[in-house]
Amino acid sequence: MTGYAGRSEPVDVVVVGLGGLGSATAWQLARRSVSVVGLEKFDLGHLRGASHDTSRILRRSYHTPAYVRLAGEAYDDWADLERASGQRLVTVTGGVDLFPPGAAIPADDYAASMVAGGVPFEQLDAAGVGRRWPALRVPDGTVGLQQDDTAIVPAGRSTATMARLAGEAGAELHDRSPVTSLVPEDDGTVTVLVGGTGGAAGRSFRARRVVLTADAWTNELLAHLGTSLPLTVTREQVTYFAPADPTAFGPQRLPVWIWMDDPSFYGFPTYAEGGNGALVKAAQDCGGAVTTGDERSFDPDPDALGLLSSFAAQLLPGLGAPARTVTCLYTLTPDRDFVAGPLPAYPSVLVGLGAGHGFKFAPTFGRVLADLALDGGTSSDIAAFAVDRPALAEAGHPVSWLV
Repeated sequence: MTGYAGRSEPVDVVVVGLGGLGSATAWQLARRSVSVVGLEKFDLGHLRGASHDTSRILRRSYHTPAYVRLAGEAYDDWADLERASGQRLVTVTGGVDLFPPGAAIPADDYAASMVAGGVPFEQLDAAGVGRRWPALRVPDGTVGLQQDDTAIVPAGRSTATMARLAGEAGAELHDRSPVTSLVPEDDGTVTVLVGGTGGAAGRSFRARRVVLTADAWTNELLAHLGTSLPLTVTREQVTYFAPADPTAFGPQRLPVWIWMDDPSFYGFPTYAEGGNGALVKAAQDCGGAVTTGDERSFDPDPDALGLLSSFAAQLLPGLGAPARTVTCLYTLTPDRDFVAGPLPAYPSVLVGLGAGHGFKFAPTFGRVLADLALDGGTSSDIAAFAVDRPALAEAGHPVSWLV
């Protein structure tokens, strides 16, 4: 069909949504000397989504061999980003995945996947965990899988760095520029109409490819094409605690840790990014209320804070009182796997979605989505992330968010 009849500006790729994944995609495309326009509904670096604040986990430990292999690529892609930007972004602390007795997440899946991927790790019992990290108090029967190069990456600074590199490479990035229409054309291009008050307001672009990296606003954009994905948006929160002795929780004495049960929790040693050098961050994974990108609350949930505080007091005695709580959004697929690929009905439109654990792969998402947009394929194994896989295509598919 032929859609918009006005004057459109030709462009190779339009990237919609400039959080971590979108900024990475815009950078990877622009460095390959193609014309790129990036559109962000809100201000660049806004606090409404999932790419702000400070720390995110970078780790090789995962539940399937494919994720372990992709995590290895992520380490390479973060190193590439550090070289290109001249910034140190990866802080290696080591990490431990903690599986209590009867854990809802099988330790064997993680161990076998790391073995298959050639990732070295050490298995510890509860006493071994306590000897290695006195700050951790785990129950008898707990299995710990320790991995040396688990690391922390800074979310807000990394996103801003990738956006800066994209602009320096020639990408045209616009904030406060929401997409008001996506119109597929007969020649396979897509016309993108823009509203808002930013630099792209009132303009239209005719793109060879459109990449949607809009997270909680993904279905808002897909509605222009008469389709949607079975996504659930939850409002999550992380809390920073103030121990009386911050050195007891520093990276030499506490690793990045993940509690592999239901509910699942995770946390960090002290980390100076954002002025938080004396604070310890912890959070529950997938514990928040269902919401939408536009309707979410920014107010901390006292019940969720109480649950986290109670758990943290047992695992990390001496952690101290909560100092502040920050909210963010998860946009979850039923199987918790990523989305990376074209829409079957509109192959010129690609979707990238991190499913609430994608920031560690942000530079990799950028590379993969750029590959797909320009070449139609990629060397990375993304077969499990197709838009038309059963978890996204079949009504009533079981929901499982534990990974």
